[in-house]
Amino acid sequence: MNNDLSIFYLISQASFVVQLVMLILLAASVLSWTFIFAKSKELKKATKVTDQFESDFWAGGDLSDLYKKITETDQEVEGIEKIFIAGYKEFSRMHKMANVPASDKVENAQRAMRIELSRELDSLDESLPFLATVGSTSPYVGLFGTVWGIMNSFRSLSSTKQATLAQVAPGIAEALVATAIGLFAAIPAVVAYNRFSTKVDRLTGRYELFIDEFVVLLQRQAHS
Repeated sequence: MNNDLSIFYLISQASFVVQLVMLILLAASVLSWTFIFAKSKELKKATKVTDQFESDFWAGGDLSDLYKKITETDQEVEGIEKIFIAGYKEFSRMHKMANVPASDKVENAQRAMRIELSRELDSLDESLPFLATVGSTSPYVGLFGTVWGIMNSFRSLSSTKQATLAQVAPGIAEALVATAIGLFAAIPAVVAYNRFSTKVDRLTGRYELFIDEFVVLLQRQAHS
């Protein structure tokens, strides 16, 4: 009997179903880490852009100058900048029309910013459901592989007159590897999901607060 209980040996000796479970979990783990790195970079950039924009917005300059600065730059417009552009562009368009009530100008600008906000939130939430799914289901998928492996291990002993620990241990060990891989896939996904959800909520709050503050400024301009 082979006494090698290394991880690679146990995986290679596992049944097809258990190996398939391990492969699925490893693929889920790789995808999770890909999304984690990408989402971490995205949220970090969104936070940086928001900090810089709020600093420029509250510096007291003219809004048209800020609009030109954002739209005429070579850098891609991000997050809160898109919300500002949507609102300012709609307000400017309505402001040029004759006999348009001030309330309509502001409402249209606010509606445009809300639409852009929804798009930005959809982008920020992208891949989070996948992380939540991996975090919640991976342990159970791994447990399924473990149960299946243990069943096969005990089934193979049915033809043996006297079962010993040495005969049972390798089969149980290879089955438990599936649970370990399931936890390996689930734990980072859960931690990342909670962390990213908190950051998205904070950004959402900042975006919504900006819309409210910007609407107040537009109301003043509309009545001036």
